[in-house]
Amino acid sequence: MRFADRAEAGRALAEAVTGRVGADAVVLGLPRGGVVVAAPVAAALGAPLDVLAVRKLGLPGRPELAMGALAAVGGVVETVRSPEVLSAAGVDEAAFAAVRERELAELRRRTEAYRTGRAPLPVAGRIVVLVDDGVATGATVRAALAALRARAPARVVLAVPVASPRALAELAPAVDDLVCLTVPRAFRAVGQAYTDFRPTSDDAVRAALAGTGGPPRT
Repeated sequence: MRFADRAEAGRALAEAVTGRVGADAVVLGLPRGGVVVAAPVAAALGAPLDVLAVRKLGLPGRPELAMGALAAVGGVVETVRSPEVLSAAGVDEAAFAAVRERELAELRRRTEAYRTGRAPLPVAGRIVVLVDDGVATGATVRAALAALRARAPARVVLAVPVASPRALAELAPAVDDLVCLTVPRAFRAVGQAYTDFRPTSDDAVRAALAGTGGPPRT
C-alpha cells in the first residue's frame, strides 16, 4: 500500500479507526507529520485534536540515528533511551544529557509555537487515539506512550499508516489497540510508503490543529 501524501494516509486511517473507538475520544498527533495524518482521523471521529510533543534524541555525530526520545503531555516529560544504540556507540551520560537538554528546549519551543496560547486537552479517563505518519524504530512513540500513560487515559489506541515489523511487535503490548495499514516486510524507511513525503512545516501543524478546532484557548 502506498499513499499519495500524509493527508491521503490520514483519510485511509480514519476509515480503519472509525468503529473501533467509542465516544469521548481525543486524537493526539505526533509532530510534525503525525498531526497532518491525525486531522482526518479526528474529523471522522468528531473528536478534538491536539499535539503530543516529541523529540528524537539523535546520536552525536549521527543525528539521524535515535539513541532515545523525549515526549511531553501537560507538565509531564518522559525520556526513553535506546540501550542497544547507546551501548554500541559508547555514549556516556554527559553526552546524552547534553543532547537531552538541547532537544528539551526545542520541544518546549515547538509546543508553545503549535499551541498558540491553547491549553492541552485533558486525557485522564478518556480514550486516546495516538497518531503518527509512520513508525521506524518506535523510539518517539515509546516516549509518547510513557508520557501519555502518566496522565491516566482510559484506553490508548495507536494508529499509523505504516510501520516496521519489529517496531510494531515491540509497541503492540504497550497499547490497548493497534491500527496499522501496511507493514512492509522489506521495510527501509517510513517514506517508502508515500509518494510525497516532504517535511511538514510548523505552519502546516498549526493549520491542522486550527482546522479541527484544536484544544481550547486559555
